[in-house]
Order: sequence, then C-alpha cells, then structure tokens
Amino acid sequence: QVELVESGGDLVQPGGSLRLSCAASGFTFSNYAMNWYRQAPGKERELVAGITSTGGIQKYSEFVKGRFTISRDNAKNTVYLQMNSLKPEDTAVYYCNAARNTAFRSYAYWGQGTQVTVSS
Repeated sequence: QVELVESGGDLVQPGGSLRLSCAASGFTFSNYAMNWYRQAPGKERELVAGITSTGGIQKYSEFVKGRFTISRDNAKNTVYLQMNSLKPEDTAVYYCNAARNTAFRSYAYWGQGTQVTVSS
C-alpha cells in the first residue's frame, strides 16, 4: 500500500530546467521528512535535497545549491524538485525518499526512481 511514485524525468539540454514530482500514498505524508537522492552509473547514491515535514527547512548538496529547489505540498501528498541550469553531471536516476524517526522506531520508504539525462 505504501507508494512513492516519481515522475518528470526526461532528456534535457544543458542549461535547461525540469521539475520532478513524487506522489506519496499509504502513509501519513505530513509526518515525514522528504528527500531527493540521485545515483549515476558507477557512482554511489547521494543526497541531493531534503525538506522537513512542515517544509520549514530545506537542505541541499553543494553541487546543486542555487540551482535546485525542493518543496512540498502536504495537501497533495507530493514533494517536488525544481531543477534549473542543468548540467551534464546532473544526469542520474533520481529517487524520492520518505523518512521519519520516532522514540520507538525509524521509517523509510523509497520510490522507484526517474531518469534525468542532461545532454546536448
């Protein structure tokens, strides 16, 4: 029942823009911090951006700071990643992650990923 479904990945030219979406279901979305990770071929998965459950705090990798913006709409159970000024090195599979820690246990859910390719 728990699902995180990414969409919006595409082939774009360097300097272009793309907006990724992650639609969540099967859990209480507003209780979870949301993160975007990415993984390029032969590389380890890296954290790109994160946002707190209320959306009050956003954090970014130094590689994307100033170019990417993470946001969420709790009424729509959706988190977004707006990507501007895209570079070839941004090419990767982008994964949506939901994370929650309580006094009793930790929760983590992952989406299936969406491919972003930046190439001329």
